[in-house]
Amino acid sequence: MSNTSSTRKVIVIGAGPGGLASAMLLAKAGFDVTVLERRDCVGGRTSTIEADGFRFDLGPTFFLYPQILREIFRMCGRSLSREVDLIRLDPNYRLIFGGDGQQLEATSDVPRMRREIARISPDDANNLERYLDDNRRKLTAFGPVLSSAFNGLRDVLRLPFAELLPLLRPLSSVDQDLGRFFSDPRVRLAFSFQSKYLGMSPFNCPSLFTILSFLEYEHGVFHPRGGCGSVTQAMARVARDLGVRIRLNEPVQRILFEGQKAVAVKTPTDVYGCDALVINADFAHAMTHLVPDRLRRRWTDRKLAKKRYSCSTYMMYLGLEGSSDDLAHHTIWLADDYRAHLEDIEKHHRLSDEPSFYVHNPVVTDPSMAPPGMTSLYVLVPVTHQHPNVDWRRESSQFRQTVLRQLAQVGLEDVDRRIRFEKVVTPMDWESDLHIYRGATFNLAHSLDQMLHLRPRNRFEDLDGVYLTGGGTHPGSGLPVILESARITTRLMAEDFRIEPAWEDVAMAAPRPVGTYSRVA
Repeated sequence: MSNTSSTRKVIVIGAGPGGLASAMLLAKAGFDVTVLERRDCVGGRTSTIEADGFRFDLGPTFFLYPQILREIFRMCGRSLSREVDLIRLDPNYRLIFGGDGQQLEATSDVPRMRREIARISPDDANNLERYLDDNRRKLTAFGPVLSSAFNGLRDVLRLPFAELLPLLRPLSSVDQDLGRFFSDPRVRLAFSFQSKYLGMSPFNCPSLFTILSFLEYEHGVFHPRGGCGSVTQAMARVARDLGVRIRLNEPVQRILFEGQKAVAVKTPTDVYGCDALVINADFAHAMTHLVPDRLRRRWTDRKLAKKRYSCSTYMMYLGLEGSSDDLAHHTIWLADDYRAHLEDIEKHHRLSDEPSFYVHNPVVTDPSMAPPGMTSLYVLVPVTHQHPNVDWRRESSQFRQTVLRQLAQVGLEDVDRRIRFEKVVTPMDWESDLHIYRGATFNLAHSLDQMLHLRPRNRFEDLDGVYLTGGGTHPGSGLPVILESARITTRLMAEDFRIEPAWEDVAMAAPRPVGTYSRVA
């Protein structure tokens, strides 16, 4: 192998956010990078559906904590603000509680948010700053953990547990941890429903993830003009400018090995040799379809089948005649018995008659998302991942009627009559069309036994020359941490090839090594 980094060929499987960020950073570091994407567009789940003048985000509908992506662009000598127009929303979203119809306009403006909480629970309003201060300390302490590689137990043992455990409170769930600040269950839901971003219930999700709502309240919620797909399109533009080849409509059929080392990938049209491989496809699906079971030790088909997976989502993308200006940009309707609804999803694997749901109405902020006088509506309902209890070929039609009926809860009446475009995606579709294992849209569950070194590692432990990025590896799901996984992966690859990357501001962007955290009061 040549000592010149430009001769080191890297294949990236999948043009999702993690794959594109990896491609950008690796190309800037001097690697010869080719991205192979099965679909006809970049972005993976962070792409855009376009039809009849309507635009819909396929998956994520907002951008949270853009600082990480801003740093990645800066490392590559580019400016995120010049490539993407990020519009900060205020309020962040509207919550509607199904039991009493009470509404809460969630905002990053602390005095206004205190007043919003006081309308529901005056005593809880006085604890907002305590919650923010606690989670500010938590994020400061755990930020380096979430941006460092964990290649084994040794890395975990280097963590300063005496400092981290009082903040982590590992025996508490998100809901229990929030109980230290808020007594009203509705207020706790306003700060805990975000665990669904990980596909988990706040009653089971580890308490670390109270930082998800904190990120929203501390740093804001952003709408990229044109939808979240405009972000991945900008990433693809920058990657190409840096020399990356992006091959669309080029599905990888299998990975070729010499022993345990990946040496090439095969597509219907070609065989691409490589010195290293980054897998940005859904982890479990990629392993079970691209890698022979005999080559995997920790992550065999049998072991993958026993892992815990996130929930899935039932999606409706609706182009409606007429405006819906009274509907907020983001609206979340929370079922009266929210815990029972989540148990239907995670424990009983059945469909609820009155499910919680989320509606995205971007036209109130960004008119480009629909033709004039029309509405581009995105409806998401959390449901069980693929399970024998639910046959979507039989249930889809009836559940569609349930969802349309539920939309009246947020003031959307007579929606069926207004539909001019409609697309539905069920867990069965996520699995068959988008190649997501069991249709679990948020990947492996983020339980304590599937985090850090217990998650598939960024330098993949079962194979040689294979690296992972995306929600299926450390740090986990959600756009900010997926982008962080790309930084971890590319740093590891540069270290393995003994390359000093020409990343700009790299000293600022690099994390403190595990074990060197400053003490947090």
